[in-house]
Amino acid sequence: MDWDQFDLNPKTVAALKKADIKSVKEILNLSGADLQRLMKLPSADIQCLLKTVSHTLRRNSMLTALQLYQDKDNFPSQHQRLSLGCSLLDNLLKGGIPLVGITELAGESSAGKTQIGLQLCLCVQYPHKYGGLESGAVYICTEDVFPSKRLQQLIDQQHKLRADVPAEIIQKIRFGNSIFVEQAADLDTFQQCITRRLSLLLARGMVRLVVIDSMAALFRGEFGPAEAALRARYLQTFGAQLHSLSTRFRTPIVCINQVWYLIASYSVGTGSG
Repeated sequence: MDWDQFDLNPKTVAALKKADIKSVKEILNLSGADLQRLMKLPSADIQCLLKTVSHTLRRNSMLTALQLYQDKDNFPSQHQRLSLGCSLLDNLLKGGIPLVGITELAGESSAGKTQIGLQLCLCVQYPHKYGGLESGAVYICTEDVFPSKRLQQLIDQQHKLRADVPAEIIQKIRFGNSIFVEQAADLDTFQQCITRRLSLLLARGMVRLVVIDSMAALFRGEFGPAEAALRARYLQTFGAQLHSLSTRFRTPIVCINQVWYLIASYSVGTGSG
């Protein structure tokens, strides 16, 4: 580490070199008292050092959505996409699904949400040249059983659906071998799934896509009307965990949710006049 590049006074830089401290990690792993003893500097200088190196690990200020959108050089992950395998949908979504963050796919029953989720599980396995990430997918079912028959139909039709990809490339991909299916019908099982098995698959580089079908189903029967605050805390916790995994592994998270309509019942009375 070249300490001369940091905004530190020469005395502090000399003390760092003399103490043979070579990285920011070493500094942050030591207490203020330990640094003071090793570097033989007053407490004020140590606090200044800690503040300076801490600032190198984060952005200097908050960013607006417009700044994030425009700053493609410093935030390339925000502008890379996973193709949906359909030029019309890709154009609509400016290239596909963002690699970082949670994308919600919501709609009425039989609108094609699960079909898109399954197609994404295949698209992620294609080479980067064809909009994929050359990796597998995790499909978490929380309500219905995994639609394996529909998946196989999609696999069999890839040579027609992906006419942009040479046939020999499609033939080489073993689509079914790289889709990991998890069944999580309650909150505890879902928590174990994302903190253990999902984290392990991501860490090993075996998957680069997570599809949750559906997130809303987990909460539909677990909480009553009087437990809205508790439900919100659970949802916030899961959202933070999924965002963390997505950011850490540059993996898109797709949540499929069905739109429900509550139709009020009205009593019709009769009257004279």
